[in-house]
Amino acid sequence: MKTLIEAAVESLEGALAAAQGGAHRIELCADLANGGTTPDVSLLRGCHSQSGIPIFVLVRPRPGEFVYTPAEHETMLKQIASMKDAGAHGIVTGALTREREIDQRRTTELLDAARPLPVTFHRAFDDCRDLGAGLEQLIRLGVKRVLTAGGERTAIEGAHRIRSLVEQGDGRIEILAGGGVNADNVARLVEVGGVREVHFSVRDGDKVRRVIRALKGRLG
Repeated sequence: MKTLIEAAVESLEGALAAAQGGAHRIELCADLANGGTTPDVSLLRGCHSQSGIPIFVLVRPRPGEFVYTPAEHETMLKQIASMKDAGAHGIVTGALTREREIDQRRTTELLDAARPLPVTFHRAFDDCRDLGAGLEQLIRLGVKRVLTAGGERTAIEGAHRIRSLVEQGDGRIEILAGGGVNADNVARLVEVGGVREVHFSVRDGDKVRRVIRALKGRLG
């Protein structure tokens, strides 16, 4: 089974390199060094016109924790509208409550703003105090996929927990494994975690090519 590769990039050069390296999808961000924030809409337009592969856009108004003020939430809704108009193929976003649970009301509003585009709930998920309960909430809300390291710092550390999420989801939601993924651990992650999609940051196409070689070499 082919493993889908999503490349997180923060520039047009990165997007083109990821596409040329063989990535199947881009997550477009700004400020990846601090976990990623919403990119400029002009960057999306450039990547959309030149990359040739689907682009999901991160909508996150600032770095840090995922509990947002009403003003920040309104900003996110407006950013989603702008990204849809500029050609995004999907939205990556999410919000939590102070009790470290899915903010169901605000996530529903984010989903409604994104329609008909698919929504990925980002690694805010890993901050949930109960990942299993959080996953069920996201499924009920209609989230398409969740980006996770299984509640750990890296996906390879959380690989067994990721597998349990894959089994719990049972096809109702896609589990996208991300966090420290590279050519040295990706095949093991796919084997242990049971995922069909992996996510990692990309600055040059060679990283994508190395990951693809590692997957082919180990998994055939």
